[in-house]
Amino acid sequence: MTTTIIGFPRIGQQRELKFATEKYWRKQLTQNELLQVAAQLRKNHWKVQQEAGLDLIPVGDFSFFDNLLDTANLLNIVPKRYKRLGLSPLAEYFAQARGYQQGEVAVKALPMKKWFNTNYHYIVPEFTTDTDIKLVGDKLFAELDEALKQGINAKAVVIGPYTLLKLSRFLEDTTAKNFVPALSAAYAEIIARLDQKKIDWLQIDEPALCLDVTATEKELFKELYTGILTPKHTTKVLLQTYFGDLRDVYQEALTLPFDGIGLDFLEGSYNAELVEKNGFPATKTLFAGVVNGKNVWRNHYVTTLKLLKELTQTIAAPIVINSSTSLLHVPYSAATEEQLPADVRQHLAFATEKLVELKELDALKHDKIGNQQFLEKNDALFANVKHPYNAAVHAQSDHLQPNDYERTPERKERQQLQKEEFKLPLLPTTTIGSFPQTRDVRQNRAKFRKGEITRAQYDKFNEEKIARIVKIQEEIGLDVLVHGEYERNDMVEYFGEKLDGFIFTKNGWVQSYGTRGVKPPIIWGDISRTAPITVAASVFAKNLTAKPVKGMLTGPVTIFNWSFPREDIAPKETVTQIALALQGEVFDLESNGIKIIQIDEPALRENLPLRKSNWNQEYLDWAVPAFRLVHSKVAPTTQIHTHMCYSEFGDIIDAIDQLDADVISFEASRADFTLIDQLAAADFQTEVGPGVYDIHSPRIPAEEEVEALIEQIIKKLPLDRIWINPDCGLKTRSEEESFASLRNIVEATRKVRSSVNETNGAF
Repeated sequence: MTTTIIGFPRIGQQRELKFATEKYWRKQLTQNELLQVAAQLRKNHWKVQQEAGLDLIPVGDFSFFDNLLDTANLLNIVPKRYKRLGLSPLAEYFAQARGYQQGEVAVKALPMKKWFNTNYHYIVPEFTTDTDIKLVGDKLFAELDEALKQGINAKAVVIGPYTLLKLSRFLEDTTAKNFVPALSAAYAEIIARLDQKKIDWLQIDEPALCLDVTATEKELFKELYTGILTPKHTTKVLLQTYFGDLRDVYQEALTLPFDGIGLDFLEGSYNAELVEKNGFPATKTLFAGVVNGKNVWRNHYVTTLKLLKELTQTIAAPIVINSSTSLLHVPYSAATEEQLPADVRQHLAFATEKLVELKELDALKHDKIGNQQFLEKNDALFANVKHPYNAAVHAQSDHLQPNDYERTPERKERQQLQKEEFKLPLLPTTTIGSFPQTRDVRQNRAKFRKGEITRAQYDKFNEEKIARIVKIQEEIGLDVLVHGEYERNDMVEYFGEKLDGFIFTKNGWVQSYGTRGVKPPIIWGDISRTAPITVAASVFAKNLTAKPVKGMLTGPVTIFNWSFPREDIAPKETVTQIALALQGEVFDLESNGIKIIQIDEPALRENLPLRKSNWNQEYLDWAVPAFRLVHSKVAPTTQIHTHMCYSEFGDIIDAIDQLDADVISFEASRADFTLIDQLAAADFQTEVGPGVYDIHSPRIPAEEEVEALIEQIIKKLPLDRIWINPDCGLKTRSEEESFASLRNIVEATRKVRSSVNETNGAF
């Protein structure tokens, strides 16, 4: 055994799982039909890995929505409010992920958050005094049976108990410590069942060990695994980590009776130093994560072989060549991207290409005869990288001065000027930007891409959609309107397509959450803007109404973080180029009468080091100024909004305030408004719009529910600094759900306004 991966993309090369699951949700597919699609996808994916020569193939990495939710359901960690619905196991599972509404029965979804430093989202498990942990699910074992019948050398995969506890929320005065014995027993039972199936390896994913681990958490880790690993077992247990290094618990991991330890040597480059300084037992197997699971560029074999050689010289343990993370975070295959120039395509390695890289690295590592050609070809590839260079962009960036990042006058003075400018009511209502991308919208875009309609026909369709949605927003009673973003495919891809320096795939889909996929642009050259991007649609909408219309942009940090970046230059350089390009767009919007401009930055936090102990101001010292560079020179009466969602923003509240936006909206309803307390404690000065409607759930929040949420907000935040809005864009929802929810939001806001004493903000 010499090669493996941590996990493989599961949505399918053509997003087969997405379309089948959504048909099931619409009752156009039976449960059995959905299960058949899933089984066929698993079979296809295992076969691809087997034919690529992978020695040990992960099984259990497949999911209908999220692996952490799978683990919770495997262990009976399902809140009673879902069990009381009386649904089938699969329907109950989806109710936890998406919420449930049938007649008068309505249950909110579990919270959703970002998976470490990726754009993937996980569902947050919930522990209460009623939580009864026991092994009840059969998903893992059924999938292993499938794989074994197909002749797959299966490695069972499950998320570990430490990460499960670290990422969960605990209610009713419960703590992680309360559940250690039951979790240890349940995982030990998993291993016992794998013994019966004669599974060679169990991969237990513990990425949370790459976060800061306190002394108390270290003891928790040791106690969990002492209980799990003490019973005798024949299945070998792999402690698999990724996204960082194991510095806080490296010695403990070596001491505990794991059979293998998986280390990420890319994002967790310090792991190499840990191995060199502390050694690695010859009795364990090192799973070395050296093929990048998060970016799309070819592996440079010389660099990787040097690392593997150093490890081999340092330790006597067997080494398995591994991906650094699950390949879930890259597209399926670059083979179908024939539209890309050959000199670009040759540098790309998606999931299936990374399987080949693993085998070629293995052949080179073992000096197998006849394989030197792999190294020669790879060296030639890296000697011939030609990224487009734009001298004007570099000149503009090089001449930036400190005052280019500063907006005047100060926010407090601007806020007063803006209140006089817009004359908005107390608790102004708005949306985040996008409205549902209905089938006809997608068809119109597809026809234009295929050349079946002209630009004039394409634009006319979108203008009709904009006119309709502006009228609907006015009828609903929203105070600040948007144009609906019907011309946009994705908030990052759309802007990348309009900027020089990006390349695009046809099928480069990556799962973001559930059935939601994104197609990240690839940054290939210097970034610049040659023409206005959003101005025409925004101005068209503005001319249809007397109400303010927001211009909508994606911010520079999010465009960068949700693209596949170059590895040959510093992130700061690329982000600054994007910021300068967007600055031109902001100026054009403002000069065309758009006085409210939203610059979304949901990915601001993602590039921070996972360990707070590793945090320095380097990242925020260029990420925050990049945002300020985009808007710093607008007039005081131009109101700058931003939007953030599904990350732990409480950790960087001060940095968010330093963005110097006038208004920030953020996801709140699904997370039970925990961020509001943090904002209040930090004396946050920016006006805020906590989301009162969870758009990732098909539920329509009742008017009374929204009214209660607003009342909760105004008790904690200054009344004159609160906006009311959904928690994210409405692109993925149906029009029926969206319009009904917005009507309830507006009516609830009106009721709260009428009950508030505007003088002192009291009821």
